[in-house]
Amino acid sequence: MINAIFLCTSKEYIDKVYASVKMDIPYYSPDDVPRDGMPGVTSVFSTWGMPAYDGETIRRLFPDLRYIYYGAGTVQYFARPFLNAGVRIFSAWAANAVPVAEYTVAQILLGNKGFFQSDRRYRSFGFLEARAYTDNFTGNYKDTVGLLGAGMIGRLVIRLLKQYDLFIKVFDPFLSQEDALALGVEKTGLKDIFSTCRVISNHLANNDETAAMLGYELFSLMKNNAVFINTGRGRQLVMEDLLKSMKEQPGRTALLDVTDPLEPLPEDHPAWDVPNVYITPHIAGSMGHEMCRMGEYIFDEAQRIAAGDKPLYEVTVDMLETMA
Repeated sequence: MINAIFLCTSKEYIDKVYASVKMDIPYYSPDDVPRDGMPGVTSVFSTWGMPAYDGETIRRLFPDLRYIYYGAGTVQYFARPFLNAGVRIFSAWAANAVPVAEYTVAQILLGNKGFFQSDRRYRSFGFLEARAYTDNFTGNYKDTVGLLGAGMIGRLVIRLLKQYDLFIKVFDPFLSQEDALALGVEKTGLKDIFSTCRVISNHLANNDETAAMLGYELFSLMKNNAVFINTGRGRQLVMEDLLKSMKEQPGRTALLDVTDPLEPLPEDHPAWDVPNVYITPHIAGSMGHEMCRMGEYIFDEAQRIAAGDKPLYEVTVDMLETMA
């Protein structure tokens, strides 16, 4: 009897994520699962493309399911019905946080150097104009960076930024003053971050409370040469308000690796016509060889569970309130 399967809409993703671990278990797409279910299956391994089911369907298709090992980051879109059905979920969010944090830090460092604005000015006005404009930037020394959210990714960004001489301000309602002190950051409000920080990076939890949290009132406070980075979720910002603030001050820059509407952004969306808005196809997360890290993390987690050891990356219902 089969007790573990790969379950995912994409065999290609399964092959990439689990390429470096040896797992001799069958692959099923959601369409392959028999209508009368798969009793005996106790473990599901998946990644991007894990199907979402309601509670009744879970009980019918997988009556004996105990564990989901998710070789990717956020589980928000599928987790709650499984957790409510008593299925334990383990996610490779820590593995996927690494490339997101590295990407974020790279963009922060470039933003503090005026990279994006200098490129545009060089192309439009020539070397001397662009070089003179860089006097408006202090570089990566004693400048202030703002982070929205201090979850797994936000904290990793903080840790990576520690090797630079930067001040870090953080907005996170769940961050205590004691934790802020231990992290070496200043806990503050959204208005303070948007009005004082050269670069602002969004890592807020993805839930209904954060939807449309970032609007014109905040974007209009940005410095004239500030940079806003979004690798979190697109629905947390009001796109129309962001575009309005970017048009009003062309020295500002927005780097959007995620958007709302969700990817792909429609070809006729007005964001494509705003030159100081950079849009990338969700590249901050794991890609290429980085995807193997997620499979390795989740395979090791499964080994810990099998040995009766304490898991490192279990997801609970309460955690869904603060996870991206």
